[in-house]
Amino acid sequence: MNLLRAPSELQPRGKVVSLAIGMFDGVHLGHQQVIRQAVSDASQQEGVSIVVTFDRHPNTVVAPDRVPPLIYSVNQRLRAIEHLGVDAVLMLHFDETLSRKTGEEFIHELVDGFGKLYSVCVGSTFHFGRARSGNVALLHSLGKELHFTVHGLSAVSLDDERVSSTRIREAIRAGNLDLAGQMLGREYSLAGPVTKGDGIGRKMGVPTANIDVTGLVVPPTGVYAVHCSIDGKSQQRGVVNIGIRPTLQNHSPALRVEAHLLDFDGDLYGKELELSFVQKLREEQKFPSLDALQKAIRADIGKAVELFQRE
Repeated sequence: MNLLRAPSELQPRGKVVSLAIGMFDGVHLGHQQVIRQAVSDASQQEGVSIVVTFDRHPNTVVAPDRVPPLIYSVNQRLRAIEHLGVDAVLMLHFDETLSRKTGEEFIHELVDGFGKLYSVCVGSTFHFGRARSGNVALLHSLGKELHFTVHGLSAVSLDDERVSSTRIREAIRAGNLDLAGQMLGREYSLAGPVTKGDGIGRKMGVPTANIDVTGLVVPPTGVYAVHCSIDGKSQQRGVVNIGIRPTLQNHSPALRVEAHLLDFDGDLYGKELELSFVQKLREEQKFPSLDALQKAIRADIGKAVELFQRE
């Protein structure tokens, strides 16, 4: 799958282009049907399927006080899209300039950049462009003018409720990761780059990887057994603590995600660690001393090992 930063980077060689447009946070079941429609259209026309998305949520620019935490990192989103068989992703940088374009201007630029457009696929409630001026009705009007087909696909339901990124975020916050996974159409996972921590885990003989999850929705605090992948490849088992580390002296506690990988010895700094949650082992708690904390961590690891052995 090719990653494009501008439509001009594509070389369709006379082939028609089918687009799926959206933020696609989580690439959930509803998003998947939109993307698969574009893939199907392109396949039938021997054309090129392209997902048009953005590097950050539009509210980051247009409504910074209402930016939702994201379900997926950019890398997770790209991997999920690639799995659907898309030929390319156009990842647009959402900035002030892009936010000022009307829906009509946005579509005209895509048509001019890609050449012959066969179809545009979106969710039925999708809005885009300045002041949300673009919608399915506008796409139908432009489709008649510019000769492309429009698919405005209805939402997917699960348990008689609409599948949406908002509903998935609520499920993750509530710790209902099975429900989140059902709506995603795959096991829920949390991913981010490994950054330098304070080294306390290593001093206790249990080195941990500090995962930067800035801007992402996070499951409830606690200790979990997890499966881990490193840069989307190497599979490991581990234990992760999500919380504010109440045992440590910290006047400004901040939420941390710290993972200890079992049977692993290597440098993780700068690599992306993706966690799939197997089972919650216990709640986060404050211990009377670092020695007591160390014993609890060892017990957590023991419980996780037993759990993995039963698997």
